[in-house]
Amino acid sequence: MELDYPGPAPLRDDLQAALRLALGRAELQLLYQPLVDLRNGAVASLEALVRWPQPPPGLSGALGDWLLRRTCHDRLLWRSDTLSGSDLQVAINVAPWQMDDPQFGPAVAAVLAEYAIPPGALTLELNETTLTRDPARSDAVLAGFKQLGACLTLDDFGSGDSCLGHLQRYPFDVIKIAGACIAGVAQHAGDAAFCKAVIAMAHNLGLRVAARGVDSEAQCDFLRRHMCDLVQGACFAPPLAPDAVAQLLRDDRRLPPHLLRTQARRRSLLLVDDEKNIVASLKRLLRQDGYDLYSAASGEEGLELLARLPIDVIISDQRMPGLSGADFLRQARVVRPETIRIMLSGYTELQSVTDAVNEGAIYKFLTKPWNDEQLRAHVGEAFRLKEIADDNQRLHLEVRTANHELASANRRMEQLLHQMQRQIHRDEISLSIAREILQHLPLPVIGMDDAGMIAFINGAAERVFSGATLLGAEAGVALPALLPPAGQAAGHHALIGGVRYAVMVYPMGEHSASRGSLITLSRFEENA
Repeated sequence: MELDYPGPAPLRDDLQAALRLALGRAELQLLYQPLVDLRNGAVASLEALVRWPQPPPGLSGALGDWLLRRTCHDRLLWRSDTLSGSDLQVAINVAPWQMDDPQFGPAVAAVLAEYAIPPGALTLELNETTLTRDPARSDAVLAGFKQLGACLTLDDFGSGDSCLGHLQRYPFDVIKIAGACIAGVAQHAGDAAFCKAVIAMAHNLGLRVAARGVDSEAQCDFLRRHMCDLVQGACFAPPLAPDAVAQLLRDDRRLPPHLLRTQARRRSLLLVDDEKNIVASLKRLLRQDGYDLYSAASGEEGLELLARLPIDVIISDQRMPGLSGADFLRQARVVRPETIRIMLSGYTELQSVTDAVNEGAIYKFLTKPWNDEQLRAHVGEAFRLKEIADDNQRLHLEVRTANHELASANRRMEQLLHQMQRQIHRDEISLSIAREILQHLPLPVIGMDDAGMIAFINGAAERVFSGATLLGAEAGVALPALLPPAGQAAGHHALIGGVRYAVMVYPMGEHSASRGSLITLSRFEENA
């Protein structure tokens, strides 16, 4: 793929050779990492990632152009080679120097037109450091891209000194939470609270939310439950070569159903007991009810399973090596607060169990040996409670989704209104300039609207018709001599104030939305 580098030809050739050499040596890699939609599990976007450990000096501009062209080229290949729809987006990262380049916006528009790619299929990702270098310049550049129709993502939110005002000032469509903020959402209350707050705030502003660095199912499940829109990370796929992306799209690979936002899933039960015969007996008893059964021999092992698997109900013994049952269920409540937790034990340390019950860590306390039918009934009741909670959550998610879509529509309308206001302002300035030019022309000029009313008259025309009140008057009544006789062309002669004028009538609207006519008068001098 050739470079479109604006510099001197010898330099362009040198850069082209350096790029080809890097590709031949596998020093430069172009990879794509998918962003997956949590509503349906499908790939929604692909972020282009360039890996080149030591690029030659002066190649950044050429490399940026190559990346854009190569990304557009690959998207066309994927679309023709797979069943993926035309709404598949590709995303490229915007470097600070590109924001300073006045040719960056026109170059992007030209490449999109060259490859016949709709602007909405391109996402430009930039971080807050890039924005703050020159806020006024950022305003203009991002407004230009929105007018073009491209999507904008605020990247790595939370990785540095984030400013909430940027979400209102700039016309972003998506906010992407930094991977460092995602790493601890399943274990640390602070990280979880931060992400929940960012998601809620972004949705209230009409923005979609993506999360970078989602490497585990536990992280993905947290984001699913809290209405994140897109996830990106090793949980679904690492960065992939273009041919691997094509295969992924051909296979229509998706997230598993239990990680989708509103997808119902099978009932899952975790048994935690260090006595193998107890676990085996419970499995034999409960398997007939159709549960997905998992088991752990200790509290520590149980916490590991909770971090990886979707669990609805937990049954735990009290006396186990390491963590006691009460302590395990306390930690389980922090890690997975939505689970229903039951203690089944033949040993009772009353104070510990009572505290756990009072704290809400334990839903029921049952004793060994158990009555089979009573135990099955208690477990069935626990699942019914869990499913009621899940239904409530699904309804809550549907309401939040509807509110988010409404907020997004309002934001798009506000952006469109802002663009229209700017265009109206520009048109008013252009109109004022045109009126001022016409006003100072020595040639008499009269403007007539499409209903025949005089809407404009310049200074030279006012001097020709001195004393007459013409603005707002009907031209056919006030100035009948200016209108050509029926059946004649737009040009004719008229006698005004004893002077003969050549009158030209120019219909407006051929190259614009203007309506009406423009009439000019010029003294007619017959040849001697």
